[in-house]
Amino acid sequence: MSDADPYLWLEDVDGERALAWVRERNAETAAELAAGEGFDGLVAELREVLDAPDRIPYTRRRGEHLYNFWQNAEHPRGLWRRTTLDEYRSDTPDWEPLLDLDALAAAEDEDWTWSGAQVLRPAFRRALVSLARGGGDAVVVREYDLAERAFVTDGFTLPEAKTDIGWIDEDHVFVGTDTGPGSLTTSGYPRTVRRWRRGTPLDQAGLVHEGAESDLAVSAWHDPTEGFERDFAVRYRDFWHHETHLLHPDGTAERIDVPDDADSSVHREWLLVTPKAPWLDQPAGSLLTFRFDDFLAGRRDPEVLFTPDDRTSLDGHAWTRNHLVLSTLQDVASKMHVLTPPESPGAPGGWRRTEIADIPPLASAGLTDTDPDTSDEYFLSVTGHLVPPSLHRGEIGGPGELIKQAPERFDATGLDARQYFAVSADGTRVPYTVVGPRPAAPGAHTPGPTLLTGYGGFEVSLTPSYDTVRGRAWLARGGTYVVAGIRGGGEYGPRWHRSALKADRHRAYEDFEAVARDLTARGITTPELLGITGASNGGLLMGAMLVRSPELFGAIVAHVPLLDMLRFHTLLAGASWIAEYGDPDDPADRPHLAALSPYHRLTADRPYPPLLLTTSTRDDRVHPGHARKAAARLRELGHRVLLHETLAGGHAGAADHEHAAYNSALEHTFLWRTLAPEGSGA
Repeated sequence: MSDADPYLWLEDVDGERALAWVRERNAETAAELAAGEGFDGLVAELREVLDAPDRIPYTRRRGEHLYNFWQNAEHPRGLWRRTTLDEYRSDTPDWEPLLDLDALAAAEDEDWTWSGAQVLRPAFRRALVSLARGGGDAVVVREYDLAERAFVTDGFTLPEAKTDIGWIDEDHVFVGTDTGPGSLTTSGYPRTVRRWRRGTPLDQAGLVHEGAESDLAVSAWHDPTEGFERDFAVRYRDFWHHETHLLHPDGTAERIDVPDDADSSVHREWLLVTPKAPWLDQPAGSLLTFRFDDFLAGRRDPEVLFTPDDRTSLDGHAWTRNHLVLSTLQDVASKMHVLTPPESPGAPGGWRRTEIADIPPLASAGLTDTDPDTSDEYFLSVTGHLVPPSLHRGEIGGPGELIKQAPERFDATGLDARQYFAVSADGTRVPYTVVGPRPAAPGAHTPGPTLLTGYGGFEVSLTPSYDTVRGRAWLARGGTYVVAGIRGGGEYGPRWHRSALKADRHRAYEDFEAVARDLTARGITTPELLGITGASNGGLLMGAMLVRSPELFGAIVAHVPLLDMLRFHTLLAGASWIAEYGDPDDPADRPHLAALSPYHRLTADRPYPPLLLTTSTRDDRVHPGHARKAAARLRELGHRVLLHETLAGGHAGAADHEHAAYNSALEHTFLWRTLAPEGSGA
């Protein structure tokens, strides 16, 4: 492809010509996939599981209440609500409605979607509610009174922007937002953060912290923990490097002197640090703790709470009032531990460690909520590819209880989950999990329709989960589903991620190709029966497979993908990913970006498997122009490609369950018709 791009006009998101072209592509896709027998039934079936009333309503504790945001057929946009723990324990809790998004959208004639709420501690009466139009990342912020169940007249209110806002106290907030020229970074996020007092104009709010226009973002927050009240500000220089400062009452800022690529957090008297490179004689991916005041005074003698190995990585951690709950991954399966700090400096024994739960093999466990302020309460979710989620509640040191159990949503008779390892081009062992028909004997597979997914970026780990939609539309109809933990992700910690950064991105793609070849070598599938799917960075992975190794696959689905890697940094939030991929304007980076850019490597003289691209007009993170331009180029070159673009939904691709069910039905209808037109799922 020449440097001149004939399809730049498709980057005009709301342009009349571009939208007319999109409507034509949507009509073609609907005619091919949605008009056939069984499609409407599949949409209804998927909508049924998405709207199921016996789904687990995951909550967040705020004071005496458990808060939940719920979408179903009656409330497709959603209902913000709360209940008590005693009610929550019942099969049919009595929920107190707080904000009906459907009623609000109808009253204001707006396409509102929910983007969350921050509730002021410790009274929990006022909230900062974020509402997005069509599911985008940009939000409108309004102050809400939970007692009156009404928006506050003349309260804190902000127009649509990629805003960062948080409570300081009832009359003050930290805010970063679009206030005009110079207020945003090139990535479109706040460049400054200010302290805004109730009843005053935003342009009079005092500057707290600022970064450079080339930075990713600047943010600030208040820690209201009684006895440990503190203010912090962070300058994100890029996606992987940042500087955190303690803000003193006199207006000065003291940098917390940890490596700029390390993750850090402060709870009460403790500073936790996870270095992404070796530091203080500890390896990348370890978890270190210091007494915060001692660290500020210059002491650098950490207690090591976790050390990774070749199979095990840190997945996350969360505080209760008196304990730290640690989540790790061992070959992508979860382990959970409770760490208890010493009561005083120099106390014998140091931190104590116990297990919080016995997690089944090839399962995933994660804390959905803890109470770091007043108790040692925790909520723990356990799930697996064929294991419906269960929600457990307890207090550290006491007995736990099974508080919610989701039912089975698809017929898993004869199915199992098995883990294998493929060997990549450089000899690296790459884990992947196969979910599908149990072989009659070990290794005695029968090749069948198989769907492989991966992500391989931003240190994101793909862990076992119970996917009800995939279960209904693919597994229950005879398909096999495979999840690959390729490099670039976080399955084995920072080293796994960093090994596929920038010019080393090809390693993630070689890992995925190795898994595809291993599936064929084991007899699980064949190239003609192997489909692949991925979203966002995973959509870039799909594009890379299309142009690198099309002979390995029978069908490809790419959702909200990045595909133009020479212009991604100029489109919407794209500049924020330069630290992950490289800078197309840097002569040192441009060659490898040109080599991996799927849009620029498309050619007429190489056969490609059928491709389905999906995107959203309201995606203000990954520009819909990526998918649009790739579809146009493939059409020009004579290849089979379908494009479906939703008008709402943001980067998620769907704003409600109706759209989600329709989009999933398109994907699975495309896969069945392409991979097994005569099979059970067609």
